[in-house]
Amino acid sequence: MDEKTLVKKAIRGDKDAFAALYARYKDDLYRYAYFRLGNVEDACDAVSSCVTEAYVGIGNLREAGAFKGWIFRILFYICGRLIAERRQTRDRADVGELERLPSREDHLSPELQEALASLDDTDREIVLLGVVAGYKSKEIASMLSLNASTVRSRQARALAKMKAFWSD
Repeated sequence: MDEKTLVKKAIRGDKDAFAALYARYKDDLYRYAYFRLGNVEDACDAVSSCVTEAYVGIGNLREAGAFKGWIFRILFYICGRLIAERRQTRDRADVGELERLPSREDHLSPELQEALASLDDTDREIVLLGVVAGYKSKEIASMLSLNASTVRSRQARALAKMKAFWSD
């Protein structure tokens, strides 16, 4: 069944249609949350919250063809809230645990994590939203309150920096 049909059914309350939509994007949602948050537990929590919010709010989705962007936007904001909560508790928490690099068992190589960590926060967001979540520069620009051409140039520089990081 095509995505628009599934979305229309999900909007009308069809739980199986929503489950089918989730199944299409769960790996991409998880991958984005994992790259952004850096650990399995937070990524799972973020995706779970995202799916819950999406399920409750799917009736507000105006355009059936916009489901992917809509659900990733929900995840984007949830991850942002989790990061903000981390910053607020950082003084009281063990910084080593908060900044833990995922192990190979977490399916993110230390080299990739280090390359991502070498970027500033905005460039890391641009790379994750563009490469992992599949957003276009115009969509990223809207989310981050930047110009689309700025997003494209920052993404190109960030990816070049990451490539140089690996070749050193």
